[in-house]
Amino acid sequence: MYEKIVDENPYETPMMIFPAVHYTMGGIWVDYELMSTVKGLFVAGEANFSDHGANRLGASALMQGLADGYFVLPYTIQEYLADQIKVARISTDKDEFVQTEKEVKDRLGKLMAVKGTKSVDHFHKALGKIMWDNVGMGRNAEGLKLAIEEIRKLRAEFWKDVKIPGKLDDLNVELEKASRVADFLELGELMAMDALERNESCGGHFREEYRTDEGECLRNDKDFMYVAAWEYKGPGDFVMHKEPLVYEEIEVKQRVYK
Repeated sequence: MYEKIVDENPYETPMMIFPAVHYTMGGIWVDYELMSTVKGLFVAGEANFSDHGANRLGASALMQGLADGYFVLPYTIQEYLADQIKVARISTDKDEFVQTEKEVKDRLGKLMAVKGTKSVDHFHKALGKIMWDNVGMGRNAEGLKLAIEEIRKLRAEFWKDVKIPGKLDDLNVELEKASRVADFLELGELMAMDALERNESCGGHFREEYRTDEGECLRNDKDFMYVAAWEYKGPGDFVMHKEPLVYEEIEVKQRVYK
């Protein structure tokens, strides 16, 4: 396959590796158990930094996710939970538990009560198409605004016309899937909103309006040197909180690929 593309035999000439931004991005620090600096918070797959770097080729990213999930975490999480057997059971009479249980039951009941005509997969695929077309590696303000508008329309249709077979109190895979897709609709809109908010090309994604004369990513460290954390207030209602990024040991520079 490689020889057909570049007309070189990889057994005779080393394969050329393109230094895409994906291969140079970092990740969350983890120990040998894949636990982060937050006790009990494990990080799997590409999100941890264990295998990030130029050594990545093709499906190795997928391989790390599979390896972490299938072969590592089942054992490391067990070790972390081993001493939890001594922890007293948490009472389910607490106000927080009662409130959360009510919210979950109300939401599942609301989903089952729709009794629409379109499957959960219909909405899942429609959302995926919107994200693929407008919120990909390359994006622009026009596409992001369109994505937000289309996702809001799709969410309204979802809550009016989704069809979930089966019963509420049975093992209902479609109901579980519908609950996930409802979350995806919120997350998809938030991703587009966050991308629209950041008027620069930085990291792993490219805002087409912000590029140098040579077509390279154009950063804006003066206005966007912060981490954004969004607080969920309700469907389509998010509030941004900013945490400034302060670099003391390294100099922040423009990344160029030539």
